Amino acid sequence: MTEKKFASQADLEEKQTSFVQLSEHAWAFTAEGDPNTGVIVGDDSVMIIDATATPVMAQKVVAEIRRITDKPIKYVLLTHYHAVRVLGASGFKQHGLQQIIASQDTYDLIAERGQQDMDSEIARFPRLFQAVESVPGLTWPTLTFQRRMTLFMGGLEVQIMQLGAGHTKGDTVAWLPKDKVLFSGDLVEADAACYTGDAHLAEWPQTLRNLRAMQAEKLVPGRGPALMNPQEVAKGLAYTEDFVSTLYKGAQEAVAKGLDLKGAMKHIRQSMDPKFAQVFIYEHCLPFDVTRAVDEAKGISHPRIWTAQRDQEMWHALQED
Repeated sequence: MTEKKFASQADLEEKQTSFVQLSEHAWAFTAEGDPNTGVIVGDDSVMIIDATATPVMAQKVVAEIRRITDKPIKYVLLTHYHAVRVLGASGFKQHGLQQIIASQDTYDLIAERGQQDMDSEIARFPRLFQAVESVPGLTWPTLTFQRRMTLFMGGLEVQIMQLGAGHTKGDTVAWLPKDKVLFSGDLVEADAACYTGDAHLAEWPQTLRNLRAMQAEKLVPGRGPALMNPQEVAKGLAYTEDFVSTLYKGAQEAVAKGLDLKGAMKHIRQSMDPKFAQVFIYEHCLPFDVTRAVDEAKGISHPRIWTAQRDQEMWHALQED
């Protein structure tokens, strides 16, 4: 029998990137469902929100920034710890990088599981780790905060906040109150599956409601196109809440029925596939999503660490005929 590989390993087609302006100070670097990078251009410097997967890939973001400003790229903000979001940070050092900012919860997760996450993500998603040999190792924050901090880039106020757990326990957003633009990281997705392998699914909907209360007029999601008006923002928030709520409800039902993981996958697909099967990275995410959702439904509150070996064991268990 031919061995089935991760859906992501077969995803080798280069994505078309876009660099979109949302406001006077806010930009989004997006790539057809690949991880997004946010850019804030302040009076005296630039902030990157999520650093791409490798330093070589980061240069694509730098090239776009240099088309609009020559200000130093002083700050990188990590919305969470996943390798695909953080390993490119060193690529900004030669452009003025002074601080890598993250929540203390994110720092703690890097310490607990950063190396395992790095190893498993690189194996799962080779295309996203272009020139992986350029990665010098784990990306460590140089400045951490708890719950909230405010940074002034000249006269531009940037609020950096944890508004609740969801995609991970360390999830961080950046908010420009003057521009009413929100950078959500993977707390919000648009036209892409939510990866929930390290999620807190029961808490995620309330966190989304906390984001909704900010009344952002534009939003840069973790994946998918930038949301360019309040109607699109509301749609993105509702879509994400529907995804994680449908997933978790299905897992709770599967656990109540005493189904094994393969049975849970079949049960959850009945409610998930009709709504979400067509979106970016759905087949890649679903095995990890179902596994974590079943764990949480069984009372495992702190997500188990994904390793390359655990990835393979889970994948093969679900692919058996």
